[in-house]
Amino acid sequence: MLPIVLAAVSAVAFGTADFSGGKASRRADPIAVTVVSQLLSVPLLIALVLLVPGTPTPADLAWGLVAGVAGAAGVMLLYRALAGGMMAVVAPVTAITAAVVPIIAGLLTARSPGTLALCGAGLAVLSIALVSLGEGGTRGGVSTRLVGLALAAGALFGFFFALLGQADPDAGMWPVAAVRVSSIAFGLALAAGTGVRLRLSRRVLGWAAAAGLLDSAANALFLAAANRGHLSIVAAVAALYPASTVLLALAVDRERLRPVQVAGLGFAAGALVLASL
Repeated sequence: MLPIVLAAVSAVAFGTADFSGGKASRRADPIAVTVVSQLLSVPLLIALVLLVPGTPTPADLAWGLVAGVAGAAGVMLLYRALAGGMMAVVAPVTAITAAVVPIIAGLLTARSPGTLALCGAGLAVLSIALVSLGEGGTRGGVSTRLVGLALAAGALFGFFFALLGQADPDAGMWPVAAVRVSSIAFGLALAAGTGVRLRLSRRVLGWAAAAGLLDSAANALFLAAANRGHLSIVAAVAALYPASTVLLALAVDRERLRPVQVAGLGFAAGALVLASL
């Protein structure tokens, strides 16, 4: 049960981070938002490593470094999509591929988690698809380009989940620190290559800080869950992160959901129950 709880809390943190990053990216370049948010999360990462030090192997750090590049690229694509379309539609679309990739990886690299748990994972994917249904069809007023960005971001998140989940439990929080090292390096290189300035206004900086801190906390929670549970199930639960993004978009931005999307959120709750059995 503990891995499911950790994964569910990480999903809430991921979704809230995405909402915060999406708000910031409506007023600044997504690359700048991503890099600055991650730089601001470094003190939290130092604290996590000190609290849960571990003894990482080179392989553990390598998994984190590669996962960090995939995660950073996914965040940048997601922020760009969130800035250009309805968060209540864009965010769940990313989770379709984010859920499928690690589920397949988990089934290939570990023992079967059981029928009910797999049903929960499948229900999670179904709930994501339902929440993605916006006004006027599956694209819900979001352009084909934004849907493509969202799906690409989701695939990268799926690889992130699968890669980070390979780290050994004895590595502590070092793989998460490796994630942030490579993601910041990747972001700085991309910003330099594209000429993006990393200066944010005070209003945007607050959203960026929230996004960075919550994303790092979510990474740590997901790693803890993956170390204690089956990757295909833990990742499917973590991929329910759009639920919190959608709810925040409803409460703060006054976006509206269709009944089928509300049903999707209900299926998400059912997926949590089944996955924990």
